[in-house]
Amino acid sequence: MAVCARLCGVGPARGCRRRGAAREQRRGAAGDSEPDTDTDPEEAGGGGCGSAEDEEAAERIEGGRPLPHPAEAGPAGRAPLSILELPPELLVQIFGSLPGTDLPSLARVCTTFRRILRTDTIWRRRCREEYGVCENLRKLEITGVSCRDVYAKRINPRVKSGRFMKILPDYEHMEYRDVYTCLLHRYRHILGLWQPDIGPYGGLLNVVVDGLFIIGWMYLPPHDPHVDDPMRFKPLFRIHLMERKAATVECMYGHKGPHNGHIQVVKKDEFSTKCNQTDHHRMSGGRQEEFRTWLREEWGRTLEDIFHEHMQELILMKFIYTSQYDNCLTYRRIYLPPSSPDDLIKPGLFKGTYGSHGLEIVMLSFHGKKAKGTKITGDPNIPAGQQTVEIDLAHPLQLPDIESLRDFSELSRIVLEVQEQVRREEQEQEHRQEEEDPSQPAAKPLGGEGAEGEDNAAGAEGSTQDKAPASQPFVLPMGVISRNEDYPRTCRICYYGTGLIAGHGFTSPERTPGVFVLFDDDRFGFIWLELKSFSLYSRIKVAFQNAEAPSREAFDEMLKNIQSLAT
Repeated sequence: MAVCARLCGVGPARGCRRRGAAREQRRGAAGDSEPDTDTDPEEAGGGGCGSAEDEEAAERIEGGRPLPHPAEAGPAGRAPLSILELPPELLVQIFGSLPGTDLPSLARVCTTFRRILRTDTIWRRRCREEYGVCENLRKLEITGVSCRDVYAKRINPRVKSGRFMKILPDYEHMEYRDVYTCLLHRYRHILGLWQPDIGPYGGLLNVVVDGLFIIGWMYLPPHDPHVDDPMRFKPLFRIHLMERKAATVECMYGHKGPHNGHIQVVKKDEFSTKCNQTDHHRMSGGRQEEFRTWLREEWGRTLEDIFHEHMQELILMKFIYTSQYDNCLTYRRIYLPPSSPDDLIKPGLFKGTYGSHGLEIVMLSFHGKKAKGTKITGDPNIPAGQQTVEIDLAHPLQLPDIESLRDFSELSRIVLEVQEQVRREEQEQEHRQEEEDPSQPAAKPLGGEGAEGEDNAAGAEGSTQDKAPASQPFVLPMGVISRNEDYPRTCRICYYGTGLIAGHGFTSPERTPGVFVLFDDDRFGFIWLELKSFSLYSRIKVAFQNAEAPSREAFDEMLKNIQSLAT
């Protein structure tokens, strides 16, 4: 900003006869060939362009360097002394490479800058580079907009020849500057991954720039128990420009098309949506028809197909509970876990089986010698935000041969022995901390032990992987229940871990021992010894946008926040 001001000559004049005489001489030589660079003081917020301070700034910038060859000089036979003397098309390229947030300040320098910044090419480039908008406002038909998006239903459905109402905005009279300032920049804070506050159930929302819209996509796990199927998604809201200077928020919930909605940014990393026309969410058949439609979308089946009575109760409970949030929702930002070259596998989001609760979304992250699985979606027993599993990477398990593995008591014996070993190590660590000198920093025992533990974990993991083959046979012990019988029959390595179980309403929560089984880079499992059940997890292969954590500390703080809210 300051450099541009100096280049344009904006600032207090000091007066110099030599520069004044040189200026008069150039004016006489150049005649009318010089461009008009006068600035409106009221609009630019300062002095005019092309005045005495213009030459003063130019001389400071030139720094006494020799003039170029006459063939390389400007229109008056000299090199340009001000950025304003550059060709307009070059200024368009320069301004187009600046961040869009700096352009309004640049427009205040002088009327010339303001006039150039009205060039739509600059704002189109900013929309493309900052938000990925590649659509052409003048040739929207090439974007594949469906007829349903272009035209609403007939205004009077009873009349066969009734008129259609066009609902697609008139983009021909809009500019990319309007798209950038009134849509993309205004709502940039809601882009990314979010978890809706729907009691214990949670959810996963990704707000992205989709063409000339900002759309909030709710991601849903595949139908139970097909854990390897791709994720399902549906739009909850969208934002776009219906007029040049006004963005319109529309709720997409229900089966009657988009309708009026509202978005409010509550505070940093939190926003809320509200539907102003909840009658669009209702169906003509009443609650019974709404329930059957929801059941087909949520579970891919009818209530008659579900024979388990407890499962029917859980499904009906979820429908009643989530229906209360169809008009107003609050969302809190979540981040994808950061990765490290030392991680066992790439962290990220996984979908896993949870018995009668169906498929749920879990975030796997690594923390030194520990790995944690945090629920993004939950259930009445273990709500969203809680840490469902914890893997101790310092204690790998050596599974017995395939025949012995079929015996549940043999697997139980191995796991309980490791559990006792972990308990003794924790007690020894507590004794060492008590015996240490009180003058030592409090963080040293934890940090030293953590670093030592990480080294031990890496050493134990390395030695186990050196001894163990690349893959070993795996089978579930007799009596262990699995929702998905199509689990892998070979695994890479197993670790001791704990799983969180609780009663309905998250009552009496406790951590029980289990076995973490790594199948490959995209699948792992967990055997819950107490429940005699097996959960299979498969990676969610979706490229979520604007979801990276700014730092490791920000990610850890996010985990604490969602867990405290769930508690």
